Amino acid sequence: MTAAGTAPPAISLTGVHFAYGEVPVLQDVSLDVARGEFLGIVGPNAGGKSTLLKLILGLLKPSAGGIRVLGEPPRRARRRIGYVPQYPGFARDFPIGVEDVVLMGRFGLGWRLGPWTKADRSAAAAALDEVEALDLRARQIGTLSGGQLQRVLLARALVGEPQLLILDEPTANIDQRLEGEIFELLAQLNRRLTIVVGSHDIAFISAYVSRVACLNRNLVCHTTD
Repeated sequence: MTAAGTAPPAISLTGVHFAYGEVPVLQDVSLDVARGEFLGIVGPNAGGKSTLLKLILGLLKPSAGGIRVLGEPPRRARRRIGYVPQYPGFARDFPIGVEDVVLMGRFGLGWRLGPWTKADRSAAAAALDEVEALDLRARQIGTLSGGQLQRVLLARALVGEPQLLILDEPTANIDQRLEGEIFELLAQLNRRLTIVVGSHDIAFISAYVSRVACLNRNLVCHTTD
């Protein structure tokens, strides 16, 4: 229960269960993520990290338990969430430019008809600038390195002006130096956004996040102080 005049948690999970068919993936998962928090979710492959993130996004429904995101059911909150998936939703050799990829993040702001507006393009430029990738604006996606692509996907998540940012293994395919650059950038974004990131590397992300949620069907949280 939230006190009068107090904002609810960014994310609240209560007794969440989920299974693919007869195979249980999450069992009795409960978690509150405070607004402004930077939470890392870690665990083994097939431990449920991506499934949990998809439940928070409203892409899946729990078989039992409750989920609230920004005070609402996940599907209703989706427009206020920025999401960076583990794999881009398009082929790397698809002939599309960086600016157009970032502009895709504006679709979540409501129905539109006609070309992108000046305001849309200004928002895309601002998002690329914030992730230090404005110089890539005119490039084709297929010409980017792994680190450059991650910055562009992050800009796509930010261009919709979210309150909550969710990332699934954002540095899985880049080297350790670039991994550090991405997490330094996330630390800066955390000054204004709640961030939840799924990762396999607890040792690395512990230097950046405020709490680590260890997930392998069940969930246990630890602070990083």
